[in-house]
This record gives sequence, structure tokens and C-alpha cells, in this order.
Amino acid sequence: MPEDFWGNAIFSVTPTIVIGLIFWFAMRAIIRADRSERETYSEIEAEERARLAARPDPHE
Repeated sequence: MPEDFWGNAIFSVTPTIVIGLIFWFAMRAIIRADRSERETYSEIEAEERARLAARPDPHE
């Protein structure tokens, strides 16, 4: 373990920063995946609505 002030300060803060960065990357990945999933679901839903709207009504 370092004996000087700045070495101790860096040694003390580094684990917190590393854990924070890991947490930030994980949350970013989750949020981006959710956003992509919602966009894909909206596109599929729009395609299905367009397909159903183009289909002739069998009751007419």
C-alpha cells in the first residue's frame, strides 16, 4: 500500500470509480436494449396493423 498522501487517495478512490463505471455500462446496456426492443415492437405492430387494414373485410 502506498505511503504518501496522493497514492493513498488514488488507491482509496479507484475501486469506487471502477465499480461505478461497471454499473454505468450495465445500466446503459439495459436501457439501450429496452429502447431497441420497444422500437422493434412498434415496427412489427405497425406492419401488422397495415396488413390487417389492407385485408378485405369478409363480412362485406
